[in-house]
Amino acid sequence: MDPEVMEKLAEEIKKWGVKIGAIQGIPLPESTCEIWDQIYNFQAREDDILVSTYPKAGTTWMQEIVDLIMLNGDVEKSMRAPCFVKVPFIDLNAKPMKSGVEAANNMESPRLLKTHLPVQLMPPSFWEKNVKVVYVARNAKDCMVSYFYFQRMNKGLPDPGTWDEYFSKFLVGDVPWGSWFDHVIGWWKVKDQHQILYVFYEDIIEDPNREIRKISKFLGKNLTEEVLESIRHHTAFEAMKKNPMTNFSTLPSVVFDQTVSPFLRKGEVGDWKNHFLVAQNIIFDEEYKKKMEGSGLHFRTEL
Repeated sequence: MDPEVMEKLAEEIKKWGVKIGAIQGIPLPESTCEIWDQIYNFQAREDDILVSTYPKAGTTWMQEIVDLIMLNGDVEKSMRAPCFVKVPFIDLNAKPMKSGVEAANNMESPRLLKTHLPVQLMPPSFWEKNVKVVYVARNAKDCMVSYFYFQRMNKGLPDPGTWDEYFSKFLVGDVPWGSWFDHVIGWWKVKDQHQILYVFYEDIIEDPNREIRKISKFLGKNLTEEVLESIRHHTAFEAMKKNPMTNFSTLPSVVFDQTVSPFLRKGEVGDWKNHFLVAQNIIFDEEYKKKMEGSGLHFRTEL
């Protein structure tokens, strides 16, 4: 990345700080709200592929898996640019860099795109063009822990406060991109109305080859077992943690301070047990039951 651009980006982060606005009641970074018309009117193309997730549900992991599938497993081509450059984040507006919308508009087809938007805020063109969407959902407890650490190290998001404070905020959806509950249920409800493959983070951890095969089939690719195994190897947690194209080490510490917490921290199921107090677990489980009852969605919090 251009050091001058990175310096300007750091200045902008200090300037716009960590203000949060809202669109239709959903908390979003104020910089995103500023260009909301551009985002909502974004023009999807028929051959686009969209990776959609609630934050910290395995977004970068899935981007890399999908990118490699579309490249028929060509690892060298997948290393062409950092993941945040090769996969425009359409919700992002981080001056002086191009917004996600601008980056996507300047990209040749076929494009791989990313969003954290809840389904009700999605630009209508994605549905009009019948775009294929891979949605990744991760259990709420691990998501909360991962998001807490991410907000601590990401200088473009508000400081999460203490773990106890964050626990309460997350539970009521007072975090950027809103409620985890609303997000996973909202996308689940529409999955059969559009070309949406709904994938669970825990399933990929359990059997990556099986899930990569499923994603390949959804994307219309018939890859050999050898290629699937190569993709699994390249997208394994330790491989991605060492890969400068996926570990965000090309971003300066004024943007992502990885001395606070690494961007790729643990990548496992069940780390919530190291953070949730017994009382918090009881409170969470009660709220979870209320919100999720009748949704038809089932998550695993341990393997």
